[in-house]
Amino acid sequence: MIRTDKVKVFIVDDSAVVRQVLQAVLLRDPGIEVIGVAPDPLFALQRMQQGLWPDVLVLDVEMPRMDGITFLKKLMVEHPLPVVICSTLTEKGAQITLDALAAGAVSVVTKPRVGLKDFLVEQTTELTQTIKAAARANTGSLRASTRPVVSVTKAAAPPAFSPGAHVLTDTTEKIISMGMSTGGTVALERVLTTLPRTLPGIAVVQHMPEKFTAAFAERLNTVCALEVREARDGDRLIPGLVLIAPGGRHMQVRRSGAQYHVEVRDGPLVNRHRPSVDVLFRSVAQCAGRNALGIILTGMGDDGARGLKEMHDAGARTVAQDEATSVVYGMPKEAVKLGAADRSLALGDIGSAMVEYGRG
Repeated sequence: MIRTDKVKVFIVDDSAVVRQVLQAVLLRDPGIEVIGVAPDPLFALQRMQQGLWPDVLVLDVEMPRMDGITFLKKLMVEHPLPVVICSTLTEKGAQITLDALAAGAVSVVTKPRVGLKDFLVEQTTELTQTIKAAARANTGSLRASTRPVVSVTKAAAPPAFSPGAHVLTDTTEKIISMGMSTGGTVALERVLTTLPRTLPGIAVVQHMPEKFTAAFAERLNTVCALEVREARDGDRLIPGLVLIAPGGRHMQVRRSGAQYHVEVRDGPLVNRHRPSVDVLFRSVAQCAGRNALGIILTGMGDDGARGLKEMHDAGARTVAQDEATSVVYGMPKEAVKLGAADRSLALGDIGSAMVEYGRG
């Protein structure tokens, strides 16, 4: 349903400067109304319980009296609503912010320790688009779910091809490529924790800032039977391994003989993103074709839709997450509109489709 009224925003941050700058930046958009600000979660909760419930809550994570994650978990149980985390871009902040995403936050806006005002002003468009997308989020998909119990003992990786193996003109080695954005961190975790280590190698692009992807991969590696890590240039995609594109760099798949490797490169923004899902998917279409499975999950915008169509046209199997289980049905919707997806599946069915593909 298209909103015709303004998106009501409440800002919670212990920094008076952040509250002031955020409010000024957001009020430049005629489609956004800031209905309240608060220096800590307890004061914010008191204000909201008096009738100031927003469409979107912008929340810091490190605050006095009650931290943002505890507050977020309380909200998701008592009054689920879209939350955008506004976090300082540090290694420590990355870990805390990932906890917030796992607890049900929709998205992350990073803020620097210095040059805050200039940074937020420069990022006005991205910030307002993130908040508007959050306002359309499916709140039923925001609650943190109990992780399935899986074995996280890392078995030995399947044997690689012998370095002396002759080059083939064709290969039966399979790969899987996945792309997601808003709501994707939790969605990816829910899928990967259901998968066995025997699955083909998986290349993933999740829209995330620098410093966050390494922490995200480490987090997934602790709860998955699969090995999960941030991709390095030249890494080979092998069964049982998931490679996450580093924040701030594009990732492509290249074929060398019968094997698939990833290239991690700098480059211009594509669809306003780096890494870009389209960059990954297009490379897979070119080098793997029918030997690949492409999956597009929840996310704002259309990054990945055209790349998935190229995969589809090259003979790859393609899947889009359905609307009912997407936090933001943007990227999957655009892929479906283009005819890029063979199937639209609920998030809970995507893991089974991946296992089926691996066995085929």
